[in-house]
Order: sequence, then C-alpha cells, then structure tokens
Amino acid sequence: MDEEITTTLEQVKDYAFEVSFDKEGLHPLTMDELKPLGTETGPNATRMLSGAVGHCLSASLFFCLQKSRIPVKHVSTKVHATLARNEAGRWRVKDIKVDIKADPVNEEDRERMKRCLDIFEDFCIVTQSVRKGIDVQAAVQV
Repeated sequence: MDEEITTTLEQVKDYAFEVSFDKEGLHPLTMDELKPLGTETGPNATRMLSGAVGHCLSASLFFCLQKSRIPVKHVSTKVHATLARNEAGRWRVKDIKVDIKADPVNEEDRERMKRCLDIFEDFCIVTQSVRKGIDVQAAVQV
C-alpha cells in the first residue's frame, strides 16, 4: 500500500519559502536561494537534497548497527554534492559523495559490522530513490 507525504511551501518573500510538514510536532523551516537571487535565510533545495541523502544513509547505518547490537556512540557524516552544467547549460547535481564515520566501534565488533556495511544503503529510501530517478510531475494553477 502506498503512503503519501504532503509538504507545503508558502512564499515568505521573494525566493524564501516556509516549508511545513504533514506530521504534528515537526516544525516548519525556511528555504531560500543563495545570493544574489535570495537572501540565504535558509538552505536551498540542493543543500536540502544533500542533507536528505546524508541523513537517510546515516540513519539507515545506525539502525542496522543498533539492530545488530553493535555499540556506536556517535555517527558523523559529510556530504559532498558536485554541481555542473548539463548539455543545455543548466545547473544540475552531478554527483553526491557521502562519507560516514561511526565512532567508536569496538575492535571485536568490526567483523560483525560487515553485514550492515553490505546492506544499509539498500534500506535508505531517499538515496535509492535518487539513484533510480524519481518521476516528478509538475502542474501550475493560475
């Protein structure tokens, strides 16, 4: 059965939009474009995408490690998104590289970690969706 998630964006000023989520308790956030278009009052869509990919992978790895009873005190992740122009000269996300550090892992648990390292990416909704390409349909009402 499919599940639908609804996110609402309301323009605050120029390129700044308040983003609200359909789950009680989730606070709205502001997204904006970089200067000179926007005023950088919040992250732009590219930064949100890189954050979503990094968070999904980090959470997926942490979940697997917890289920496997492998103690990890802290996970830190760096996401490097490369922007490049396509054939038409439009900016696109060319690639995303994610570096995750699980710290500390006991030496005796490193062998048991291999299974999680083999499977955690497959359970990351966002990363696998981005990798496969997502069907996006846009409609404008006037």
